[in-house]
Amino acid sequence: MRVSFTVAVAGASGYAGGEVLRLLLNHPEARIGALTAGASAGSRLGEHHPHLLPLAERMLEPTDPDVLAGHDVVVLALPHGASGEVSAALEAAGSSALVLDCGADHRLASAADWERFYGTPHAGAWPYGLPELIRAETGDRQREELRTASRVAVPGCNVTAVTLALQPGVATGVVDPGDAVAVLAVGYSGAGRSLKPHLLAAEAAGSLAPYAVAGSHRHVPEIEQNLRVAGAATVRLSFTPVLAPVSRGILATVTAPLTADVEPAAVRDAWQTVYGGPEGGEPFVRLLPEGTWPTTAMVTGSNVAAVQVAVDERAGRVVALCALDNLGKGTAGAAVQSLNLALGLPETTGLPTVGVAP
Repeated sequence: MRVSFTVAVAGASGYAGGEVLRLLLNHPEARIGALTAGASAGSRLGEHHPHLLPLAERMLEPTDPDVLAGHDVVVLALPHGASGEVSAALEAAGSSALVLDCGADHRLASAADWERFYGTPHAGAWPYGLPELIRAETGDRQREELRTASRVAVPGCNVTAVTLALQPGVATGVVDPGDAVAVLAVGYSGAGRSLKPHLLAAEAAGSLAPYAVAGSHRHVPEIEQNLRVAGAATVRLSFTPVLAPVSRGILATVTAPLTADVEPAAVRDAWQTVYGGPEGGEPFVRLLPEGTWPTTAMVTGSNVAAVQVAVDERAGRVVALCALDNLGKGTAGAAVQSLNLALGLPETTGLPTVGVAP
């Protein structure tokens, strides 16, 4: 059954908005409608995304709820704190559109966590757009909630990498998430397009730079929330992201203690059970063959997360790794994957599993 839909993209001039459009241009059922922006309104899309040739001459309109209304789907690729106001205006206008928020406004269930890390009033939680997330309470995956969703909060890119790396161990009880450590190498597109000195090529090229150190990163409560959903009674996470001089990609290395009395040989079996091995039960998560380590080059341009797990027996810790494209599976791909589920389409529609190289 064909289910064609019209989609408006707010924040189309940014990296996330551009990647959403790239994927939708290859979606057989998507019809791209209004494209909006803030300061870039009035300019051509091609000035910001010259690679999107079919849309290059389209003009960016102001991000006004009246412009977005009337579409079947609205994707909000806006700065944190902006989408809550736009989504509220759409609801007040009686819009029946499926709304997907690529920002953080609706990810956190805890208002206290939101206010602590973002410093503004909480806009409320929406169904969470990570279909592979294990829901220990119900025994199913998050995709089941997304099948009936009319609002979707797309996860943070770092959050997706850490969650997919570690959740099999949490759900099966082979790791103790009360002492988890995550160190991530993150491409510069994850910082957005804003003009800041530390994002200039002269500063970034050839340099690794940590940021949001010592528990201050806004993705920390979201990761902890996910691991609790996956079955953790207690989560304590040390999270350190490092900007790496690449345009896109995340490589997350996550370690946690091996649970007492669990044999190291049982660890890979846990990941295999959850993700289904190299050919996959999960269409976009690949557990790599033993001894093969994830790289960002494996997944660039795709909606795939490449995962590996090993045991450091000397340290008594499980080491889980995940590589993904922060703009693909980390943002826009997750939005389209969730969109497909909410519209009753095959989950994989329009989403690439093959990356680009070199």
